[in-house]
Amino acid sequence: MTQASPGQSALAQATLSQAAQDGFDLLLGQALRGSLVPADEQAELTVVSDLAEINERQMVVLTVSSYLFRVMVMFHFTPDAATRAHFARLNKVAPAELGEQAFMDAIAECGNLCCGVLNRDLGNFFPHLGMSTPNVIDSRCAAYLQALNATHVRHFAVDIPDTRRFHVSLCISAYADMDFTVSAQEIEVDTGELELF
Repeated sequence: MTQASPGQSALAQATLSQAAQDGFDLLLGQALRGSLVPADEQAELTVVSDLAEINERQMVVLTVSSYLFRVMVMFHFTPDAATRAHFARLNKVAPAELGEQAFMDAIAECGNLCCGVLNRDLGNFFPHLGMSTPNVIDSRCAAYLQALNATHVRHFAVDIPDTRRFHVSLCISAYADMDFTVSAQEIEVDTGELELF
């Protein structure tokens, strides 16, 4: 049996089981509820099939990587008054107190917290995980995710009461076949503490 060399041919052969796809989706949903949603509030996550619905102008991109896969999480946003008000509420300050740099920092830190939770929870299944720092790019780049030869791409709408709808994209490139199961009953949303490492 010939071993596939690294690169696109190896990526093309790798598969994620349906259980693994559902597991990544479930863990991301938990991480989003713990970072993007104010404490004591609920959010509804739905899958978006029409990319035309995602009309935000920018996105914060972070990755969680291992030897087996690379997960990219993209937080779409438009730097408008509604978005500023939401992140001011998350940070318990008045919108007027959130200057331009503080606003961008708040969005990036929200992404950091979300991917930190995702990184921690994936650590229950996979060793040797690493996480990137956030990057802000144009949201139109999401239309080209399949050019990465992705194994699993999913777009979510996040609806929070009294807040504009947010969109988050998940893109997984698998380097080997993967199958794992996440039970919704076994996970708990951690709204909590920043872990330093």
